[in-house]
Amino acid sequence: MVRARRESRALSAQPPTAEDLEPGPEPAVSEEGLIPADKSIFASLKIRDYALLWSGLVGSAFAMNMQLVAQGWLVYEMTLSALNLAWVTLSFMIPQVVFALVGGVLADRLRKRQVILYGQALNGVATLFMAIIVLTGNVSFWDFIWVGFLNGTLLALSMPARTAFIPEIVGEPLMFNAMAFSTGAWNLSRILGPAAAGFLIAVFAGGDTTSHFGVGLVYLVLSVLYIVSSVTVLFMRHTGKPTRRRAATGPVRDVIDGIDYARRSPIVGGLILLSIVPFLFGMPINTLMPAFNTDVMQGGPDDLGLLMTAMGVGAILGSLLLAKMGALRHKGIWLFLTCFLWGGTVAACGAPDTAFWAMVAVGAVGFMSAVNMSMNRTIVTLQVSPVMRGRVMSIDMMSHGLMPLGILPISYIAQAVSVQVAFVVSGVLLSLITVGLWFWLREVRGIDQGFAVRSD
Repeated sequence: MVRARRESRALSAQPPTAEDLEPGPEPAVSEEGLIPADKSIFASLKIRDYALLWSGLVGSAFAMNMQLVAQGWLVYEMTLSALNLAWVTLSFMIPQVVFALVGGVLADRLRKRQVILYGQALNGVATLFMAIIVLTGNVSFWDFIWVGFLNGTLLALSMPARTAFIPEIVGEPLMFNAMAFSTGAWNLSRILGPAAAGFLIAVFAGGDTTSHFGVGLVYLVLSVLYIVSSVTVLFMRHTGKPTRRRAATGPVRDVIDGIDYARRSPIVGGLILLSIVPFLFGMPINTLMPAFNTDVMQGGPDDLGLLMTAMGVGAILGSLLLAKMGALRHKGIWLFLTCFLWGGTVAACGAPDTAFWAMVAVGAVGFMSAVNMSMNRTIVTLQVSPVMRGRVMSIDMMSHGLMPLGILPISYIAQAVSVQVAFVVSGVLLSLITVGLWFWLREVRGIDQGFAVRSD
């Protein structure tokens, strides 16, 4: 019998019983065990259900990134406050801390297709209501807060199901390829989404970012994208059967078990910790981009779209590279290296004084962030038992909701000193903390290919 070479799972939680697991279809695998028979860059997209799931993700990701530009411009023009940009982001991120674990329980207890369907449909209704408010001229700063909170809540409840669904559809051998394209979906939306939002405002509102018509039109497009995203999952054959029996334990017990599972695993817990730091100090650049574009680059909505597009181009290149790196060795070392370089590229964004070099710098940020985040998320998914996958993915997502703890102080520096100084401080902190974690997280540093041990 051919034995696959796999790394130690290093988990202390109880293994799932046969009743807990719902076996899924296995994709074609070569004689080497873990290497998929189809090694093409688009291997996972050839699987029909994954292509549908990915298409829906593209739609929702486009909506979120277009919303980032539209609301960022209008909020900043209404309030002229970088700190208010942070508060709008905070309203979106807080629910990811509060409700993500609930989303993980839903992913393990309910059919994942239903969770995704209802989450995206409700987002479509909410953004349509927001479009009406904006178009009628009745929008206020607080409207962006409550809509952001609702969007964040629905994302927290549905995203763990979407992430846990992927290995059920494509199988473990194609996970690095599939997760690279899932990350790439977000990155593709960074290219076309912000540019499309800026284009709509520039063309239909004459570049007037205070125009309620231009921003309202963007919100109408967002509602359509969310609805389309919900419809795509209806055509999937997989339903994402529950991996937990509802009567086995209560939801609260499920949450506690999920936290304990991650806490007891030096690899899973370490990977989640290594993903938190970039969200604290590598992501504030996204929130502060409208302020950077206005205050430093003296740009308009189309210029902001170009900056965000540059970041998306870099991220797309990173995702495509990772899609071909499934067999890469020493992934633990690469995780630390890309995290360190992520910090360096963020700090470099504080230096440019021309549009060209600003685009180069933010493009480098996009490249490093895409490789790091996708590799981290894939390894976490592979290390976790299927019966715990939804809950652990929700813990990972919840940890990302801590991003405001980094955004608020960095935004304060941007408002009190300058956006450029804020970028330098943020990037340097990310690189220094990564160096410290290198010496602490030995198990993560020792990850080779990223697969967990499984008996033949």
